[in-house]
Amino acid sequence: MEWRRKHVLGLADFSTEEIEFVIDTARSMEDVLTRDIKKVPALRGKTVVNLFFEASTRTRTSFEIAGKRLSADMVNFSSAVSSVEKGETLLDTARNIDSMKPSIIVIRHPASGAAHFLSRYVSCSVINAGDGSNEHPTQGLLDLYSVLKAKDKVKGLKITIIGDILHSRVVRSSLHSFGRMGADLWLCGPASLVPREMGRSGATITYDIREAVRDADVVMMLRIQLERQKTAFFPSLREYARKYGLNSEIFSLAKKDAVIMHPGPINRGVELSDELADSAHSIILNQVESGVAIRMALLYLLAGGHNAAH
Repeated sequence: MEWRRKHVLGLADFSTEEIEFVIDTARSMEDVLTRDIKKVPALRGKTVVNLFFEASTRTRTSFEIAGKRLSADMVNFSSAVSSVEKGETLLDTARNIDSMKPSIIVIRHPASGAAHFLSRYVSCSVINAGDGSNEHPTQGLLDLYSVLKAKDKVKGLKITIIGDILHSRVVRSSLHSFGRMGADLWLCGPASLVPREMGRSGATITYDIREAVRDADVVMMLRIQLERQKTAFFPSLREYARKYGLNSEIFSLAKKDAVIMHPGPINRGVELSDELADSAHSIILNQVESGVAIRMALLYLLAGGHNAAH
């Protein structure tokens, strides 16, 4: 196929063919990552700006590494040391950066819709690296890629996502990526953190962690996003960990070859025990590795691979 997208703002309107094309491109990028010299000139002369208004370790670093692997010039912008601190608006910040002629802006912002808003006012491509509680498309794609590498398929797998569903942009992207590929999706958490309308996506909703984990092929744990919670959604973290934390006893209900995922950062002892986080079932670090390949693929397609044939 021919890549026609200018922006990657969310996965809601991605077709199965587009998702497969990104995955196939990521596989070719992984070949680069296995070389002694992990660099190709594909985006030489292109500039990628990381425009992050929220803290990030994995996403920001992997975008920077992805760009450098492709020989792009990477510019990291932090709102804490910018004119944003002086009252500059997102629009003015974006327009000023756009006037410097970057090829791509990668944006993370606490407001849902920020990436869509930005894309209407800049001439370059925009990648959404997480906007509020809306979407995190590159995470949805790298999670899909990680499962494909671990299981060789997604269709028919029981994939359970447990935790703060309400505030998770990861879930909203994963529903699209895993859903397009035919997974049997389950969502679990306290009733206050699992909106009933999420069931419209085709996912099964349960508030019983044992039911959610039983016979699962993949169990993805989510962090409790206290920074987005304006009220108390559960009595205490200790009570949450007791009812919805994943430990060896609960995980024993999953299939023998089940894998554990987490988009990070992990609150050890809350959503996931140390034993499981560091176990052979965990593919959490594999997710991080997959993230570099997926982000290389998207940077390449947006800035250098528009005419690539599938």
